[in-house]
Amino acid sequence: MAVNLEDVATVDLMTETLRRLKCSTKPDKRLILVGPPGSGKGTQSPIIKDEYCLCHLATGDMLRAAVAAKTPLGIEAKEAMDKGALVSDDLVVGIIDEALKKPSCQKGFILDGFPRTVVQAKKLDEMLEKRGVKVDKVLNFAIDDSILEERITGRWIHPASGRTYHTKFAPPKVPGVDDVTGESLIQRKDDTAAVLKSRLDAFHRQTEPVIDYYNKKNVVANLHAEKPPEAVTAEVQKALS
Repeated sequence: MAVNLEDVATVDLMTETLRRLKCSTKPDKRLILVGPPGSGKGTQSPIIKDEYCLCHLATGDMLRAAVAAKTPLGIEAKEAMDKGALVSDDLVVGIIDEALKKPSCQKGFILDGFPRTVVQAKKLDEMLEKRGVKVDKVLNFAIDDSILEERITGRWIHPASGRTYHTKFAPPKVPGVDDVTGESLIQRKDDTAAVLKSRLDAFHRQTEPVIDYYNKKNVVANLHAEKPPEAVTAEVQKALS
């Protein structure tokens, strides 16, 4: 869908032009974010994306977008999903390869949620090698499981606005009630100790070998993900400078 630039407000055009000029001086970066649920990847990735002008590739969203757009890879992915099968690693790597052609990915990317296995990491490396590039840094959001349990099981959400609270770190003024509307807060079904435990078990089993794989390539930066967000941001900037 082509946009007629004559219809775009001047201020928007200028803002985007200035952003691209600023971005043109930034070094290229290809990053992978690894960490268990609740480790803060979602907080840091928009900051990194803006700072280094990278595109954010969340493979789940990309798959859904490819299916919706009925791209050849999307059609193939839909067939697998309809059968209840897992989408193949080659297909996911193909969708990432496709995404890297976009102008927004010119300076590099942040991959979040992929690769989850060593096989996927190798396939990703092969694809990047064909493009003459490689993964520059793997940011490992290292954090103790017990801290995650406290972070996640204490989360409460106001469903209508998406406002989040935490019983310990950011409690509502009245327990169980949204500060703004006075409506009830809920806990997400997967924000329980039992669900977290199974997600963490899967993470340790599948994804820790990925960290070892990249460690051998000397590209892993271990972050202290239990620290406050600003401190983690500072560690990220140090790791990427």
